Amino acid sequence: MTEIAKLRVILTGASEGIGRALALELASGGARLVLAARDRERLETLAQECRARGAEARALPTDVTNQQDCEWLVAEAVNVFGGIDVVVHNAGITMWSRFDALQDLSIFERIMEVNYLAPVRLTALSLPHLKQSKGLLVAVASLAGLTGVPERSGYAASKHALIGFFDSLRIELRGSGVDVSVIAPDFVVSEIHKRAMGPDGEPLGASPMVQTKIMTAQDCAKRIVRAIEKRERLVLMSARGRFGRWLKLLAPSLIDRVAERAIKQRH
Repeated sequence: MTEIAKLRVILTGASEGIGRALALELASGGARLVLAARDRERLETLAQECRARGAEARALPTDVTNQQDCEWLVAEAVNVFGGIDVVVHNAGITMWSRFDALQDLSIFERIMEVNYLAPVRLTALSLPHLKQSKGLLVAVASLAGLTGVPERSGYAASKHALIGFFDSLRIELRGSGVDVSVIAPDFVVSEIHKRAMGPDGEPLGASPMVQTKIMTAQDCAKRIVRAIEKRERLVLMSARGRFGRWLKLLAPSLIDRVAERAIKQRH
């Protein structure tokens, strides 16, 4: 069991949604936080809220797709706290469009850059420090990383890649003391849905989800903290997700229909 108190944590995508809720939850537990996101103002406000809960927190405006930003992020974390115990890869973007309706295929490149390649780079930069602390890598993925989801093909592909990378890395790190936790939430209330790219590559501007029917960011954050404490291998946050793992093996066409119905019900 890992104690949250005094853990030195890098958290990306910290300024809103799951990231913001997770930062506050970790702060309440006494973690020492390096908060990364692009929005400086939101990040500074969040850092102040974390400090009000008794935590040490630094706001470091960061574009996770920028190599120099990530190098600076890791270097500052080590400089301020003397090392790194946990890296939470939470930054992400998404899409809502049928593939045959897309007008801009560069959406796929943008999603892969943020959701997959950025975590790979940040992992490479932080891994030497995590080996020293026998730390933990946390990948906030999605159920869409375990099965196909209509209207989110680029997002699902990026999360499949993310899970495949961290599952492979986990095996390579056996005996190093570094563990890997993959978090696979179901739908969660988050601003990411409002910024989801439509067929033209532009943000939707409004969430296509019925927010009252999905998990809150706060509930999701509490479950992630528990996963960090227990250094859990894989966290599936809904009964549908847990059942779907088996259903995909036994009745793959049925899980396709379940995924299709889930999207229609949440519109």
